Amino acid sequence: MKVIKEINKHIILKTENLSIGYQQKKQDKIIASNINIEFEKGKLITILGKNGIGKSTLLKTFSKVQKPISGTIFINKKNIEKFTEKELSIKLSLVLTERLHESQLTVYELIALGRQPYTNWIDKLSKEDIQKVETAIQQTEIEHLKNNRFYELSDGQLQRVLIARALAQDTEIIILDEPTAHLDMHHTIKIFSLLKRLVSETKKTVIISSHEVNLAIQLSDEIVLITENTFVTGNPSELIKNNHFDHLFPKDIVKFNKTLQQFIINK
Repeated sequence: MKVIKEINKHIILKTENLSIGYQQKKQDKIIASNINIEFEKGKLITILGKNGIGKSTLLKTFSKVQKPISGTIFINKKNIEKFTEKELSIKLSLVLTERLHESQLTVYELIALGRQPYTNWIDKLSKEDIQKVETAIQQTEIEHLKNNRFYELSDGQLQRVLIARALAQDTEIIILDEPTAHLDMHHTIKIFSLLKRLVSETKKTVIISSHEVNLAIQLSDEIVLITENTFVTGNPSELIKNNHFDHLFPKDIVKFNKTLQQFIINK
């Protein structure tokens, strides 16, 4: 008799009948509805879709920055609404695309802000806090930058620093909204590769939104595809097999090549 060993998946984030959107003239503007997804711990998950489709809204709803129109979000089986702000900041860290406020903070000091959920009322860093900051700096390979003022950094360097701050926060889930938005191809690939490596090394769950479809197909463990009519999740191979990428962009501009597993210009 053949014995099949069942592997229990650790579902770290789950939604039930989730509808996302925002208030417009005191009415709910729904962007996407009936979202039922499960994200497994220790995966790199990329949310793809054209501009304005709701990628950022979804990430902000996941992180309780924005309220859902309806439905429920669970982190480790607990309703996100039951988390206090401090409890959530220990479970989930968020890196948005907004520019940082002007200040004289050094890179080290900016990364150390990730320890705020754990520090005492005078924000004094403990030995453990310092160790977490140093580890985050090493993981993102920015030791040479730690004494620089953060405003002296290039966009690519700053993105690494913000990822380091999220690592120093030491949460199970890291959410990044368009982490490669202002980067050239070289630095875009470096950031994607860094996130892939960090997931492998730390077993954290990293959820990002991106326009870099071809890179996402190559490096993501799971992909969420959002179009006007569909909301589909799966690993890249499943999505390719079921032709889901065919509907992501207008076919008169680009088309998906299943053999190459990437989008190409439609000549």
